[in-house]
Amino acid sequence: MNRCLISLAAIAFATSTIAFAAQAAEVKNIVIVHGALADGSGWRKATEILEGRGYNVTIVQEPITSLADDVAATNRVIDLQDGPSLLVGHSYGGMVITEAGNNPHVAGLVYVAAFQPQAGESLLDLASSKPAGSMDIRETKDGKYLYLDPAAFANDFAGDLPKEETRFMARSQVFAAKQAFAAKITDPAWKTKKSWAIVATHDRSINPDLERDMAKRANSDVSEIAASHAVFASQPERVADVIEKAAKALSR
Repeated sequence: MNRCLISLAAIAFATSTIAFAAQAAEVKNIVIVHGALADGSGWRKATEILEGRGYNVTIVQEPITSLADDVAATNRVIDLQDGPSLLVGHSYGGMVITEAGNNPHVAGLVYVAAFQPQAGESLLDLASSKPAGSMDIRETKDGKYLYLDPAAFANDFAGDLPKEETRFMARSQVFAAKQAFAAKITDPAWKTKKSWAIVATHDRSINPDLERDMAKRANSDVSEIAASHAVFASQPERVADVIEKAAKALSR
């Protein structure tokens, strides 16, 4: 019995030591989780800016088949990094990093026009609490996945980007499984790790007031940017600035 207790104590101590080290060491790894109805390609400009500033950036191309699948995909990328990582999530990606952020190698979290849920909340719960602009969401024929009508993509998702960019984004969007949007969070990482949040003030996908409320609840460091939901693509320099600010704060 005593040996069992000693072993459990040793495991707990080792886990807490790893988590402390992740937050104390210099943070040079940035792991980005894209949102639903998009893929990771829109993060190219922000990635190049961050790499130019000396950061190692990796983008998770999660399948959006379920929240559990997406958290697992994110953890696989985190586990490939050498040293602690700053985890960044856009939109639905905020749901993912809220769970995946419990990985002991994650030093902190950045929510970019993202959902920032409490335990027991789903994306659907949050989105319906403060409706945003008219999102023309459609179902696939099998009724299992959702997508944004390409004809409405520019207006609903990325109104401040050139039309040629929004046409490509509309055609490269990742369809989201309904069950991913209905899945509830169990253990929000922002309760134990420092977080930052970007509010996109012209967001038509997530109500900006909802973004503010979620960030306030999590005691996140908040930056507001006058941009659409695709703030990461339309304002890559300013988004990179917030991410770098978070990485530097965690490296002290």
